[in-house]
Amino acid sequence: MSIRNWDGLDIPTTGTYNLDVAHTNIGFVAKHMMVSKVRGSFTDYAGSVTIAENPLESSAQLTIKTGSITTGQADRDNHLRSDDFLAVEKHPEITFRSTRVVGHSGGEFTVVGDLTIRDVKREVELKVEYNGAGTNPWGQQVWAFTISGEFDREDFGLTWNQTLETGGVLVGKKIKIDVEGEANPA
Repeated sequence: MSIRNWDGLDIPTTGTYNLDVAHTNIGFVAKHMMVSKVRGSFTDYAGSVTIAENPLESSAQLTIKTGSITTGQADRDNHLRSDDFLAVEKHPEITFRSTRVVGHSGGEFTVVGDLTIRDVKREVELKVEYNGAGTNPWGQQVWAFTISGEFDREDFGLTWNQTLETGGVLVGKKIKIDVEGEANPA
């Protein structure tokens, strides 16, 4: 991988780059009991980014195995895998496919794409921050990124909840996406 300058950024040259699963975390945050946050992640996924000559025409795709969800608490993880939430037996994957880059400012890009959960496809907007590129100590070229966004889980059929005696609900509707990652030449 070599680097080129585009709009004041040193970015990777055109080509396809695979997610480096050893250096990528696909995380999420959800409100719990209206007052605290539960953080979790997925441990089994694959994805790639194809950088176009004009980076604003680049594309990305990601496939996540739903059964790999982990929050650090086995009972909660099993509930999230059940039909109340991800229904991993019926819906073993979550997918994202970018459809367009709608803008950028410096190293921050706004990417729109189709997120599919439980066979429900909805358009989402993500903020992608390009963090730079370099060569690791083993001579491999890498580039790094941060992705953030938010969606309403009920838009994807994830409607299970429980009313609290004090008012409110057990699980918040909004899910925040929190991804830190690296990619390597395919």
